[in-house]
Amino acid sequence: MENSVEMRTWLDDLGLDHPLVIAGPCSAETEEQVLGIAKALKDTDVNYFRAGIWKPRTRPGNFEGVGALGLKWLQKVKAETGMKTATEVANKDHVKLALEHDIDLLWIGARSTVSPFIIQEIADELKGTDKIVLVKNPVNPDLSLWLGAIERLYTADIKKLGVIHRGFSTYEKTKYRNIPEWQLAIELQQKYPDLPLICDPSHITGKRDMIFDVSQTALDLNYDGLMIETHTDPDNAWSDAAQQVTPTTLVQIMKDLRIRKETVAGEDYNSTIAQLRAQIDVIDNQLIETLGKRMKVAKDIGELKKTKNVAVLQNNRWNEILGKMILEGEQKGLSEEFVLKMFKAIHQESINHQEKILKA
Repeated sequence: MENSVEMRTWLDDLGLDHPLVIAGPCSAETEEQVLGIAKALKDTDVNYFRAGIWKPRTRPGNFEGVGALGLKWLQKVKAETGMKTATEVANKDHVKLALEHDIDLLWIGARSTVSPFIIQEIADELKGTDKIVLVKNPVNPDLSLWLGAIERLYTADIKKLGVIHRGFSTYEKTKYRNIPEWQLAIELQQKYPDLPLICDPSHITGKRDMIFDVSQTALDLNYDGLMIETHTDPDNAWSDAAQQVTPTTLVQIMKDLRIRKETVAGEDYNSTIAQLRAQIDVIDNQLIETLGKRMKVAKDIGELKKTKNVAVLQNNRWNEILGKMILEGEQKGLSEEFVLKMFKAIHQESINHQEKILKA
């Protein structure tokens, strides 16, 4: 698959003066709920009304969606509000039903993207469609799987393609529900700059009070739009209550977001440097998080040394680390002087943490 400006045609044809916005409830619960939210979003900058119809959960026993009945509710949304509709499809039967009910935008979820078998089945059923199809990143941080899903759809003559970045699962506890791993999305964006890239801050954060910050980061990184879960009574939502916002909050988020303006020809410096600096900010945050994890391990080592009455400083181990990192740094274009300064500072911080434990 080659990058082509044709990838952006469907997005450009919308003629938007703001980022694309896809919003609506995590799950369609009742006809009244769906229509109520849609009417609350009708006169906003929301471009597509989303609602999950089929909602298989990680573990059984929770609400798993109303099924095909919800597609009729989405039809009513379009008829009564004029809003275009969107839902997730996870197999060929979902695709067939969604097309029969004239759903305007279909997306493929993270759990489906991990399986080439599922993607191929969906691609075969969608072959040649003029509907918009967006692909969420796979659950695990695997760029090849994400690209592979896009390529299978592109090969099926599906031209209105885009991707959704919803973060990646991790066994570690972090402030995110799904860690962003922004660098993977940036790498995809650099490989296919004309492929529309949408951010799903709801699933990245899992918390409504973090949605604005993640949305702003996405726009700073030149994303094309946002998918934000919205509910008129989010605290009582049947699924993912903590990450949904009210329509009023959504409107305020969109109002407060800083949109990077297009610059005139020959004056693109500010635009370009803003995007590059946003990438630096993401990487710096990753560095701090990684260093925090390293210091936690250093503390664990300190606890072990305390129980065994072992000295904090282990010169042989330190020299081994330093030599290895100097060689690694050279391969990455880092000077020996820089690597020495950086790791001496890291080493000193580790010693400080361990000494505190020994003295406690």
